[in-house]
Amino acid sequence: MSSECRGKNRWPELLGAQGTVAEAKIERENPSVDAQIVPEGSVVTADFRCDRVRVWVDTDGIVTRVPSIG
Repeated sequence: MSSECRGKNRWPELLGAQGTVAEAKIERENPSVDAQIVPEGSVVTADFRCDRVRVWVDTDGIVTRVPSIG
């Protein structure tokens, strides 16, 4: 599905980074998306959106999943 979205769509290099740093880098590298910091365990919608990147973080604010469009 992500192939239909414009611009960079995955950021594996941000795994283990600080969430706020990841959020800023994602939005800088793909201005078409809104990066959203989401604490692990949060309930989120399952819909796919080309303009959203969820940045999953642990209690220390560290990225726990590879951020990707969706």
